[in-house]
Amino acid sequence: MHKLNPDYLHAVSELANNCPYFRLLSMKIRALSPGSALLEAEMEEKHLQAFGFVHGGVFASIIDTAAFWSAFCDLDENMGITSVDLKLNYLAPVRKGKLIARGTRLKMGKTLGLGEADIRSEDGKLIAQGTSTLIVLPGFGFANGPELPPKFI
Repeated sequence: MHKLNPDYLHAVSELANNCPYFRLLSMKIRALSPGSALLEAEMEEKHLQAFGFVHGGVFASIIDTAAFWSAFCDLDENMGITSVDLKLNYLAPVRKGKLIARGTRLKMGKTLGLGEADIRSEDGKLIAQGTSTLIVLPGFGFANGPELPPKFI
């Protein structure tokens, strides 16, 4: 098994954290390792639906993202993945505060993978849980082809 390059993990995290969608959702990758991902998102007024609660689409995006990144580190350098489906359960409403998402890779095959994630409040309350099927795509890379350090050392 290859050893992940910490410089690559840092560069990829910075690239994702500064992309427009992550900024829109106030979402950040805090840690990546083989089979797991840790994300945080600070809920603000922009995340609320008409009844004053965080919109379910925000939870779906965070679950999808945490599941994706939990599987990403297992891929060879010239491979990418994208979501095929997403299943989630909304378990508690939220109005504000920091959400913490933990993603776990359940299985990664040559063609398909399965990741799961949960979202908790800062005090540990379970907010949402979900799974995502992921498809492996050869040559599927980052937009605009940024120069990155080698993925493995």
